Amino acid sequence: MNRVRDGRPMISGRPFGLHIMDRARIQQQIHEERLALAEFLDGSTEAEWAHPTLCDGWTVHEVLAHVTLSNQDTLWALVTGIVRARGNWDRANADAAITHARRFTPAELLTQLRDRAGDHRRSPGAGVLDPLADVIVHGQDIARPLGRSLPIAPERVVAPLAHVLGSRFYGAQRRLRGKRLVATDIAFSHGAGPEEVCAPVVDLLLLATGRELVAR
Repeated sequence: MNRVRDGRPMISGRPFGLHIMDRARIQQQIHEERLALAEFLDGSTEAEWAHPTLCDGWTVHEVLAHVTLSNQDTLWALVTGIVRARGNWDRANADAAITHARRFTPAELLTQLRDRAGDHRRSPGAGVLDPLADVIVHGQDIARPLGRSLPIAPERVVAPLAHVLGSRFYGAQRRLRGKRLVATDIAFSHGAGPEEVCAPVVDLLLLATGRELVAR
């Protein structure tokens, strides 16, 4: 089991971080996960595209639109969106996804996702691991309410989970205060709180990004 120092995930006595994975490997995994999500969504019905997801108020169509924006966003679009949303980041994010979904059909968005899967331009302010966390989490946001499984290799989740846990942007430190996370499918642990949460590592990533942990 990984050790924990000062609340940070540890592997072999060293804090787990980006230095363990090279940039090219992360980008390859992002590419593969985008293509896997596109394949998963191929053949979805009209009812499935309109189905609610784990993103409150967003349909499958809208979550897909959001994922396709991860390497299309510009600083200008980001700033103007936040201004329109009166400084509310979540509202600006939702507005952008909904607008993009209205502009493009699901088939067109799937084409965008495939065509740009290897484009590693990131949204302004995003780190190298943010797009990987984004596509993994949103894939589960879509799959689980549909009652379908979108498999993800546990070892692929560890780096984005460690990134989310250490980032102020996601709010995980506040949300998980007093909890110790323990993965049940790979050697990973985090935190020293009295409440222990044991689950597959992808479920821990969902929990860290604000989703409810539901027994499966």
